[in-house]
Amino acid sequence: MTDELRVLWLTPSKAENISVGRSRIAKHLLERGMSVEIQEASLRNLKQLLTEKVSYDVVIGTTRAGAIFGSALRVLKRIPFMVDHVDPISQFESTNSKPLALLVRLLENVSFGLSEHTMSVSPEEGRRVKRYASDFTETNLGVEYEAFSCPGEKTLQEVRERLSELSLEVRTAIYVGGLEPMYHIMKMIDAFEHLPDWSLLVLGSGSLESVVRSRSSRMENVHFLGTVDHELVPGFLHEADVGISLVNDPRTLKVLEYGASELPTVQLDGAARERFDGLVAFTDSSPERIAQTITRADEELDPEPLREYASSLSWGRIAEDYETTIR
Repeated sequence: MTDELRVLWLTPSKAENISVGRSRIAKHLLERGMSVEIQEASLRNLKQLLTEKVSYDVVIGTTRAGAIFGSALRVLKRIPFMVDHVDPISQFESTNSKPLALLVRLLENVSFGLSEHTMSVSPEEGRRVKRYASDFTETNLGVEYEAFSCPGEKTLQEVRERLSELSLEVRTAIYVGGLEPMYHIMKMIDAFEHLPDWSLLVLGSGSLESVVRSRSSRMENVHFLGTVDHELVPGFLHEADVGISLVNDPRTLKVLEYGASELPTVQLDGAARERFDGLVAFTDSSPERIAQTITRADEELDPEPLREYASSLSWGRIAEDYETTIR
């Protein structure tokens, strides 16, 4: 067996239990004999890493902050550096000022250039990554398929107990993820004014959290549960009838989780059509159309093709690419 490799993985600050993909890859790397330490890419942690003696063999930085701070370690500590590029810069540009977005784009370009290797999830970023990175691999988002396809009875029982406290309608739709404008959260909630026989479960956190909480308190068929333990998410999905994803992005983990749970899925039309055509029900962002598509997905959409697609994208398989690159 090879000597244990010591990996530091810097990740952006995100709400716990919302973005867990990187920890899933790290878990599989641990099983392959590596030591993986995940740290939040914060100024305090960066200062500590720069002022103290560190003994890592490789630093991985997830965009955006993780890659930018990892670049500093590459330059000042001379540690081999790898970028984990997940979210396209267009998402950041859509929710931030132009000067800040331009600065972040430039810093990301620098991180690609300083990296020994960049793993890139987003196909739309391929040209930019290729322009600056000396070496890169196109990878994918994955899903912990077994956990979502067959949640344990203990998980299901705990979820059912929580749902029994709510007044749910005949059918239930679910959204799991960030509460940000680019996910069309408020239009999704508005759609349930047209669906009196449906309930909506919203699991997540973000900048719109207080607005969502206030709005759900005024609507009998919308229930905001905040963040929940990620181990319980498969149980919530199994108790729902339709999953919702309204972001214009083809690389969305929640769609794979919905698929593994055999949920008919409603997806915003646009960039995702090439990847998911025939697997999901597409909608525009108007509340009326979202409502119509939820009903159509429930009545007409076969969830089996999306389930099969999700089963081919396990985190274990994707972790193999990361292991090869790290070694």
